[in-house]
Amino acid sequence: MDYDFTGNNGPTRTVASKDEFTHVVEEVVNYNESMYINAFDHTQNIGGWFRVGNRPNEHHAEVSVCLYLPDGKVGFIYARPEIADNSELVAAGLSFKVVDPLKHIQVTYEGKICLLNDPGDMQDPKKAFSENPMVDCFVDIEFHGLHPVVGGEVVADDGGPVPPELYNGFFRGHYEQHMRATGSIVVDNMKFQFNGYGLRDHSWGPRYWQNMRWYRWFPICFGEDFGIACIMQQMDISSDVNYFGYIHEGDRLKKIVEAKIKTEYDKSLYCRKVNLSMKADDGTEYKMEGKILSLIPLRNRRTTDEGDVLETRIIEAMIEFHYNGMRGVGMAEYLDFIEDGQPAGNIFELTM
Repeated sequence: MDYDFTGNNGPTRTVASKDEFTHVVEEVVNYNESMYINAFDHTQNIGGWFRVGNRPNEHHAEVSVCLYLPDGKVGFIYARPEIADNSELVAAGLSFKVVDPLKHIQVTYEGKICLLNDPGDMQDPKKAFSENPMVDCFVDIEFHGLHPVVGGEVVADDGGPVPPELYNGFFRGHYEQHMRATGSIVVDNMKFQFNGYGLRDHSWGPRYWQNMRWYRWFPICFGEDFGIACIMQQMDISSDVNYFGYIHEGDRLKKIVEAKIKTEYDKSLYCRKVNLSMKADDGTEYKMEGKILSLIPLRNRRTTDEGDVLETRIIEAMIEFHYNGMRGVGMAEYLDFIEDGQPAGNIFELTM
């Protein structure tokens, strides 16, 4: 057993090399297995993220590619291709290849991407995809871990499996890792040699996006020897608000035991500036100021068996943080269940 920095209560099984690959599918309709990775070149102000999420019992995958370009444009594509099984994390032109388990993976994409002059257009996806050009995109990036992976698989107190949580779970197993990223990106004949950093995660188990009321996630890398992965979340309206994550500093991994986030929003309720304060398990305090460099609003909808439409909004933002003379670039991911037309997390933050 090992402590899971990613915030599960109770024991977890330590990640093994075999966890880098796909897992046995549970007999629940919403089983999800996903690989996600982001990467940012600090000098060129270019970055992006990539995700393949297999839903084998629903017979499709969720595939996303998002690229933040130096001129403020964003390239984005989403697809739900049919899949036969959970044998690989490859779909719709996006591929995750494990070169060395838990240490080295290669991400490639070849296909079309929607080039958005105004990323805010994506608040109406149908309109955005019809009114913006689809252009060729090629990605080939090698990722090498900067520290051992952090996370695990939730197990019962006796070490055995726990029942699947169909309607209130977000994952059974999950791990994260800061990584160095090198390679190339081509968007509409614009070619960029990429040299930067990022963070990846791999998760598996039952998931509906609406199972989480809201969260704020900040995976940021400042360089080879310093990075953070901090999250604040609330599972449902009756749950406590949890703060957790880890700090990679030198050759140490520190657990985050306290965190406070203060966000400045614009009139569309999109995050624009962030003050982040954290305390590690060794007593060290970290205070950072962040500014959004680029963002795109996304959404996920699900219709229940009773016919109710549930909607989650996910703001995917490239953000820069400053700390102790260093500049870090990474993600600010704001997920909110929409309650009475309002993002649930924004309502909570107003009461802090």
